[in-house]
Amino acid sequence: MKTILIQVGKTVNKHFQAGINDYVERIGHYMPFEVVTIAELKNTRNLTEEQQKQTEGELILKQLQPADTVVLLDEHGCEYRSIDFARWLQQKQQTARRLVFVIGGPYGFSPSVYQRANEQLSLSKMTFSHQMIRLIFTEQIYRACTIIKGEPYHHE
Repeated sequence: MKTILIQVGKTVNKHFQAGINDYVERIGHYMPFEVVTIAELKNTRNLTEEQQKQTEGELILKQLQPADTVVLLDEHGCEYRSIDFARWLQQKQQTARRLVFVIGGPYGFSPSVYQRANEQLSLSKMTFSHQMIRLIFTEQIYRACTIIKGEPYHHE
């Protein structure tokens, strides 16, 4: 199974980017993992929030294949403890050819992206910046990989 993280806009904080790069490299020892960055929209001052979500949504949908299992990182999604997320990921590894996680832009997702999604996942009831959530999420993917392999990174 290939796992892909699609994100809208590049990570601008160099410290976050360094952490993300570290976790992406670590994850690569456990499974094929790729980060796809969709360029931020230009001249958004002339667009409403809905227009921006719609345009970003079209760009997200272009990255998807028909058989992809698509999981949106969304505040209304299911929350898991890390160990439960690892079990969930392990189950997906056996049923999905491509597991695609999506972190949207600042205003969230368009209705068409919600329609295409198979599931929604929330990392917390708290709100984090889109920049920070990338680091938190890649760490959680890495943590799940170590839990699946029974390695000592995670402590109960």
